[in-house]
Amino acid sequence: MRIAYSVETVRAAERDLMARLPEGALMQRAAAGLAAACAGLLGRVYGARVALLVGSGDNGGDALYAGARLARRGAGVTAVLLAPDRAHAGGLRALRDAGGRAVPADDSSTEPALARADLVLDGIVGIGGKGGLRPEAERLLRAVRGTVVAVDLPSGVDADTGEVRGPAVRADATVTFGTYKPGLLIDPAREHAGAVRLIDIGLAPHLPPVPDVEALQHGDVAALLPRPGAESDKYRRGVVGVVAGSARYPGAAVLAVAGALRGGAGAVRYVGPAADAVIARFPETLVHSGPPHKAGRVQAWVVGPGLGDDAAARQSLDDVLASDVPVLVDADGLRLLSPGDLRSRNAATLLTPHAGEAAALLGVPREQVEQSRLTHVRALAERYGATVLLKGSTTLICSGPHPVRVNPTGTGWLATAGSGDVLSGLTGSLLAAGLSTHDAASVGAYLHGLAARHATAPSGSPIAAHDVATALPEVWRDVLG
Repeated sequence: MRIAYSVETVRAAERDLMARLPEGALMQRAAAGLAAACAGLLGRVYGARVALLVGSGDNGGDALYAGARLARRGAGVTAVLLAPDRAHAGGLRALRDAGGRAVPADDSSTEPALARADLVLDGIVGIGGKGGLRPEAERLLRAVRGTVVAVDLPSGVDADTGEVRGPAVRADATVTFGTYKPGLLIDPAREHAGAVRLIDIGLAPHLPPVPDVEALQHGDVAALLPRPGAESDKYRRGVVGVVAGSARYPGAAVLAVAGALRGGAGAVRYVGPAADAVIARFPETLVHSGPPHKAGRVQAWVVGPGLGDDAAARQSLDDVLASDVPVLVDADGLRLLSPGDLRSRNAATLLTPHAGEAAALLGVPREQVEQSRLTHVRALAERYGATVLLKGSTTLICSGPHPVRVNPTGTGWLATAGSGDVLSGLTGSLLAAGLSTHDAASVGAYLHGLAARHATAPSGSPIAAHDVATALPEVWRDVLG
């Protein structure tokens, strides 16, 4: 599992570690790892041209010491100092001693040096930086033609939230120290980081056991996937109820059921007006005309995809929310929802909005949600007292005191009609199989993203929502290895 901590937590851990080490040792560890990563990207260090964009903080010091190590291996290294009078003195001295040179940002040689460089280190601003780049840094970056490596975090992005509020470095790779930072995992900042490499500097024992943000990997998901036992029957495996579809949107019901059938539950009950379409495609589905509470036993409900917004839809939502089993609310169900609907529930609730739906639930502009995804998924979970899966370029899952989970498998090909219906059915089935809302949402998003990647590979061709559902068994097998 990848784990990430806030700037405040990282700073405290660094102080604790530095108190136990000789002066400067922590920076040397970081610089050694950074230089090694750069050498790997260059392939051949001797004769390579390296430029350093150096700000005034320790981030610039890391870049200078790494540049010194590369210079000692035969690279031609030029440091461009954005604040010459505040550059890290020890790092600057080490670079010059190793044969590198340093010039102020306004020197006439800086832009040609940046344009010729095979590799450019971004040491402008560290993890404490706020806001976008200053005009001078932005001007210098326009001259860069080679590979850009960010030191700890791309300058101009917010380490804690993943926000990008102005011009920012777009790195080909980021070398981060000690632990991941939330901004390296969450869009829009994640898009600026490129490939991320974590360098161990001995920080882990000084960090708290519970991170701020985490991202599941294959092994984590495999451990959570439901597996039937020898004595399993459909009820022991779980039965998921799906309340979806309408005369206008029968396909939403079909796609939600498709996801549910491939999510690990023992059976799927469908309630709604699209029963004929569902049975024609999936004859194993148990269908009922409604209301939901009369459909039979279920261990979880999915309500909302293609449901519409009329009185019948409202009644179906109320009926499902009155149950004593976990409920996933999506799409039209979210548009009918208010915080008061969930206050009387004893069982868990999972909301799965995209950015537009989240914005409507919070009463803020959509652009605000997209820019500050972490802030708003936390706000939604608190306001509604529910687990929230915020869909998007990086899907986030927030549930009370748990670390926010970031799904690492998403792809832009999921931006297609009906893919969210498949996700709802899949996740609802995981709920019925016994996973908590936090785990079901995390595993559902992970498998959903993998399925989309599988469906579009190897040609990278467009896919439809039913392709995602069809690919789920294959990626399930892949995760289990």
